[in-house]
Amino acid sequence: MTPRGARLTDAQRLDWLRLIRSEQVGPRTFRALINQFGSASAALDALPELARRGGRGAPPSIPSRAEAETEMAALAKMGGRLVVSGDGDYPPALRVLDDAPPVLAVRGAGALLAAPKVAIVGARNASAAGRTMAQRLAREVAQGGYAIVSGLARGIDAAAHAAALELGTIGVFAGGLARPYPPENIPLIEEMAEKGALVSEMPLFWEPRARDFPRRNRLVSGMSLGVVVVEAAERSGSLITARLAAEQGREVFAVPGSPLDPRAGGTNKLLKSGATLVTEASDVLDALSPLLLHVPTGDLEAPKPPSSRGEPSDDARARIIELLGPVPTYPDDIVRLAGADASEVQIVLLELDLAGRLERHAGGAVSLLS
Repeated sequence: MTPRGARLTDAQRLDWLRLIRSEQVGPRTFRALINQFGSASAALDALPELARRGGRGAPPSIPSRAEAETEMAALAKMGGRLVVSGDGDYPPALRVLDDAPPVLAVRGAGALLAAPKVAIVGARNASAAGRTMAQRLAREVAQGGYAIVSGLARGIDAAAHAAALELGTIGVFAGGLARPYPPENIPLIEEMAEKGALVSEMPLFWEPRARDFPRRNRLVSGMSLGVVVVEAAERSGSLITARLAAEQGREVFAVPGSPLDPRAGGTNKLLKSGATLVTEASDVLDALSPLLLHVPTGDLEAPKPPSSRGEPSDDARARIIELLGPVPTYPDDIVRLAGADASEVQIVLLELDLAGRLERHAGGAVSLLS
């Protein structure tokens, strides 16, 4: 990946966009490809052969340069731009995650992305009390120097965004920036484009699907130092955000509610599980204050030059694949047990990945799909 402050050329940005938009290439695969081949351009050239060796019949779909230029031009026309992980305004706390998107589409104030952030999330069918609490927390936490992040949903999300609009708020899309959702929040979204910031990792015209909302939630929590859940039922997307926050090492806060209100079932459960109880903004500000001294910088090592080692032999490839199964396994263990070079293992994993036969997990583990 590109070190912080290293500026990509326009041609390199196009290659990054083409690579992350290529079939079977997600953030973890993108990172592995850059580390293996040294640049997005070289990785793009390698994709078809890697997928073929992994057992894929047809080559993966790769956007043309013209298609990438069209997306960038359409984004610019609506007042947006691409921010890559090496840019100074890429969210610092997000940059250090192993599944951080290498490319973000952004509308609004870039400086806001670099500020320390707190996420406020909760129920779509929020109560009047819940919305009032979200507004109060958002306004007072923002006055304490934090940008407020949420997912632009109805209810708690919209209340938090609206309350922090003049102080600094960031909305994260589940779909592309040209597909705002839900429709009733479009006036708020347009105001945020002028006064705050809007972010998406998805293609510009991508229609959000159910599976895209948890993916969005990892960005809401990942760019924040802490996540405050105001109201949430026991089965809700807000609890997914809280779980992701805990896995990412973020602080998790919850506002208590009446045991008689099902919208408080999830928040009360979080409190029983160790979340920090919040009744006023100072509960959040006091807990996060020490963390401001240790905000992740996200500095990354420069990508290694392409390996000069030859392609793995058929025997080495067979040994590596034999060690894989449905249980997540770390590549270092495969290197040791297969008696192979780390570059050989990485090549085989990329082959399987691009053929749709590999799943990458948090922490770098991989498993073979049946």
